[in-house]
Amino acid sequence: MSTISEVSTLTKSSNKSTSKTRTIKDAVIRLAGNSQDGIQAIGAFLARLAGRSAQDVMTYMTIPATISGGPSIFQVHIGSGDILSAGDEADFLVAFYQHSYENHITSLREGGILLYDTDHVKPNLEDKRFHYIGVPISGATVEAIGGTGRDKGKNIFTLGLIAQIFSLDTEKLEKLIAERFRGKDESIVKNALMAFHTGYGYHVGDVLETFKFIPAKERLGHQVTMDGNQALAYGLLAAGVRFGAGYPITPWSSIMEILRSELPKYGGTFVQTEDEIAAVSLVCGASYAGNVAVTGSSGPGISLKTEALGWAVMAEIPIVIIDVQRGGPSTGMPTNVEQSDLNIAIFGGHGECPRVVMAASSVEDCFYSAIEAVNTARKYSVPVVMLTDQSLATRIEAFTMPDLSKCMQDISPKFEPVEENMLPYDDYEDGIARHAPPGTRFLPGTYPTVSGLEHDSAGHPTGSPKIHQAMVAKRRRKLQKLAEALPLPKIYGPHGSGVEQANILLVGWGSTEGAIREAVDALGDAGEAPASIHLRFLNPLPNGLEKIFAKFARVFVVELNDEGLYGNGQLCTILRARYCDPKIRSITKIDGLTFKVREIIEAVQNYLKGSSKS
Repeated sequence: MSTISEVSTLTKSSNKSTSKTRTIKDAVIRLAGNSQDGIQAIGAFLARLAGRSAQDVMTYMTIPATISGGPSIFQVHIGSGDILSAGDEADFLVAFYQHSYENHITSLREGGILLYDTDHVKPNLEDKRFHYIGVPISGATVEAIGGTGRDKGKNIFTLGLIAQIFSLDTEKLEKLIAERFRGKDESIVKNALMAFHTGYGYHVGDVLETFKFIPAKERLGHQVTMDGNQALAYGLLAAGVRFGAGYPITPWSSIMEILRSELPKYGGTFVQTEDEIAAVSLVCGASYAGNVAVTGSSGPGISLKTEALGWAVMAEIPIVIIDVQRGGPSTGMPTNVEQSDLNIAIFGGHGECPRVVMAASSVEDCFYSAIEAVNTARKYSVPVVMLTDQSLATRIEAFTMPDLSKCMQDISPKFEPVEENMLPYDDYEDGIARHAPPGTRFLPGTYPTVSGLEHDSAGHPTGSPKIHQAMVAKRRRKLQKLAEALPLPKIYGPHGSGVEQANILLVGWGSTEGAIREAVDALGDAGEAPASIHLRFLNPLPNGLEKIFAKFARVFVVELNDEGLYGNGQLCTILRARYCDPKIRSITKIDGLTFKVREIIEAVQNYLKGSSKS
């Protein structure tokens, strides 16, 4: 968004602005206030408008961890091209309170616009780096819709102001507002629309430029707009999951709520249990019965689930565990983001306990990764831990509607009679157990068993050292077979497939993909010849990564966790151990916030200058 050359304070008038309109490609809008102000609703309206306008969008939010609420932000990066991150700096900052202004003015780029509530904010107008628009948002809302409007309508009034300044489609916004309050008393919808139109009609003066986005290119297919938790939940439904169990915890709970309301529509069931241990135990039972079932949590709950996860590994039962990571340890920072559960996802539990671990990289990928997690669990008869995080859980993106005719699966158990002796844990070459759901008739008359004790090929408990060693190798072997089948990640970079020219490789996983790709583009413009890969499967790793690493002089692993005792993040430690390659180095941070593009660029440049620390 280009620098605006004039400073203006809004005045009340019934006339629309006669100022000129500038065409822009994209804009970063940050809304700062308190959690009870409805700023998340403003951001969600803007994001969904983008989805209905063939635009791209990515959001980012912070919310307080306490029930009483507190300072909160919602940032929207919206535009007519590809949007890969929520944006490093805001072009447009809305401040509802003095603390909102003081805490977030540094996030506004030089030349950006501050829209502030003159009833609560007194900015330093002598600071000429920014342009200022003052509006009595609280008072004007009260005047528009009555005495309670200050608390319940100023967000919609502000949405109207933003719609005017950015020339947004008011007809679509009106429909979104009506949809948002559908089912409420008619007066609520009326007051919301009145607040919106009052904000939209507020006079912005003749010296302030307004803006209009470049028309977006029509996209193939219908666009949907949702957050990562929604996409993941609907992916599980499409995959054929019909049983789930869980216990509430931030930021997993909204997945649980969606499954609880949607599963009965498909003949399924979701059980809210008394604790995390009960949830994962129910899921183990349901999957044993022939239905691949799902549970989920965040870090503290995953800790409690690890014992039953070990049972599923030993019994070779396919279950899916969702881990929506947050700041830890303990209660930690439940509304902030980290990628610090990788170690517990891969290694959590006792004994030799191999399981599949994978991570989604975007909201759209949450949908498709959920399907892949279910299919992988079924194919290899193994628990799958799927990692997302707080950023993905609450981030809103627009993407092309999935072709449900190709995605929807029926994975209900089949009960065809078994004609020959089938030993579930026989020493098959691929190491995968062959389970038949309880109730299946075995014509030879010999029925296998399932046990968390070490067992022989029929499932009978045994203490034989020889059998235990063979079974451990068998359970390991099926993950090795999965590694052989996994495709190598695609290399992204300004040089395309011309990796011979590249010098720097950035390796990421999970929600960092967009920021990493923007960093690659920026470093490429600076002549650094960078590229990146993003890993979906983290355990096992796909075979052949060492061939990719060999093409680069420097490999940096970018992740949201601590550098640890020895200077390496969690994935970096695994890659260094796996490939014994000292050029693999860490770029980490653990401040509870997503990576800014400039943070990745600065870390790489510090390494190139010879700094030993990222």
